[in-house]
Amino acid sequence: MLVGLLSAVLVLVLALVGLVVVRPGPIAGWLGSDPAQPSAMPEPSEPAPSPVLAGAAIDAPVPTAEGVRSAIDALVHDAGLGSRVNASVVDATTGDTLYASGANVPTTPASITKLITAATALEARGPAYRIKTRVVAGTRPGEVVLIGGGDPTLAVNGSGAYPGAARLDRLAARVKVALGGLTPTRVIVDSSLYSGPLYGPGWDPDIVSGGFAAPMTALMTDGGRINPKDTSNADRYAQPDLAAGRAFATALGLSTSAVAATARGSAPEGAASATPAGTGVSAPGLELGAVESPPMIRLVELMLSESDNVVAEALARQVALAKKEPASYAGGAAAMDAELADLGLDPDQARLSDGSGLSRQNRITPALLTDLLSLAASGHQRVAGLFGGLPVAGWSGTLKDRFRTPAEGSRAGAGVVRAKTGTLNRVNTVAGIVQTAEGRLLAFAVLADQVPSPTLDAQTALDRLAARLATCGCR
Repeated sequence: MLVGLLSAVLVLVLALVGLVVVRPGPIAGWLGSDPAQPSAMPEPSEPAPSPVLAGAAIDAPVPTAEGVRSAIDALVHDAGLGSRVNASVVDATTGDTLYASGANVPTTPASITKLITAATALEARGPAYRIKTRVVAGTRPGEVVLIGGGDPTLAVNGSGAYPGAARLDRLAARVKVALGGLTPTRVIVDSSLYSGPLYGPGWDPDIVSGGFAAPMTALMTDGGRINPKDTSNADRYAQPDLAAGRAFATALGLSTSAVAATARGSAPEGAASATPAGTGVSAPGLELGAVESPPMIRLVELMLSESDNVVAEALARQVALAKKEPASYAGGAAAMDAELADLGLDPDQARLSDGSGLSRQNRITPALLTDLLSLAASGHQRVAGLFGGLPVAGWSGTLKDRFRTPAEGSRAGAGVVRAKTGTLNRVNTVAGIVQTAEGRLLAFAVLADQVPSPTLDAQTALDRLAARLATCGCR
């Protein structure tokens, strides 16, 4: 059944205007980035685009508010969701409200906060933007400074946690070429791009101890993971920037004592141009090499698909940097509010403290989320890119193992519902898009922040609700 559904929904055509959203492919210039500089060791090309969901026809019958209420009102008030459930459903084409129950009530959002992070990062930086990690010459002969640009996906080598990531071993090779016969002797780590606390305000005590996030530093490898292959609830370095610096020193072939001497510092002021390869010139501040992250649209996809908290916090800081705010939790929140306003959305419907949704201080209204999704579905050039990262029910990401059991009444949503979920203790949320049985595209958001135990009952209730929208004409 799932295969049949997915074969019928091959490419998501958003806003019903023929806009196709796929991952960036290897075609040169597709994203409009500057031509790459010639290199003896080119970065790996992006993987080929993967198919995503198909959209609805522009002439599909429009559900009525009465029809939607009749279909889902009892499910919104399911006992498994607890005593406080706020919801919004809109026609994704017109933005017209079809269902509202506490739609304008600020509610704890958990990880669906990442929808705002995705939209604002794509708008602020653009889909082609890549985060650069640089090395410049230090003040002493043989001293190099590794400068963190905020790329959380940076890998030590080819065994990294994220596909297509920039690599420290390749960066080390470039530095060696630039230094010519000069032997590197010491690595200084400059992670001064970020400021403020390492951990977010309002985080539960087990967020860090449980491996759900890392201390946020401007330089890290593999999202701060100690073991890159540990992709869920992983142990993280207490000092990710120094760990990355030591890995880079090892890649340069430094002695054990030199690796151990890796320390924090600041890059010296110097020339903006790179050192000519093999000249051995290393004036303080001169660039010796650089590597770049995957493009922003890929980072957004990675964040949304697996609900990666570290990538989310890094992207919030990219919004801060674009908006000339401090690259901190507070700066990211302020910048995302400003970007929402620039998008024509109401920032007063969000009170943000972080970019991942781990903070219990976050508040977002369901109406803001459906407004954002409707904006993306209307064909907004940059924001529409977030759809490529949304998990598909019963198929991918955090929805891969949901919408699969007929007894739960949710299996009809498999391959049709595309949504971001959120989970904290006593909080369960979902926001995304769904195509009705008659082909109309709807945006929906349901937030429950007083959920009784067990959480699985709340997940099942949310899945049933989304599946009901998929099976009704709602007229």
